[in-house]
Amino acid sequence: MSKVAVVYWSSTGNTEAMANAVAEGAQEKGAEVSVFTATEFDGSKVNDFDAIAFGCPAMGAETLEDSEFEPVFNECEPNLNGKKIALFGSYGWGDGEWMRNWEETCQNDGAVLAVESVICQEAPDDEATENCKNLGASLA
Repeated sequence: MSKVAVVYWSSTGNTEAMANAVAEGAQEKGAEVSVFTATEFDGSKVNDFDAIAFGCPAMGAETLEDSEFEPVFNECEPNLNGKKIALFGSYGWGDGEWMRNWEETCQNDGAVLAVESVICQEAPDDEATENCKNLGASLA
């Protein structure tokens, strides 16, 4: 059984809903899943999991949330080389630039992006929820 962590930050609940769908998809495939808010996770936990899904909405000029999520993610980066990960998040404007930049950062860290990242505008609709479940399943 694989161990999957879902680590997210959410201000409006949109990314939290996505995180719950990711966790559900991984559990349906038999994974042991632990869900963490960004403040509950740190770099020392990365190696406790076979795979990690990171979720963060776009903030400001399409960047990661910088007071809680980004510091935790930055702490995890040295341990991402060879780690199976997936990314997800919501946005209110823009075109997904924050996710493309984030994917590039993860690839430069040597992480293995398990599946195409999932983004949605505002609250996840049925399609985005299903895509999040599939993202979770791909990590199981």
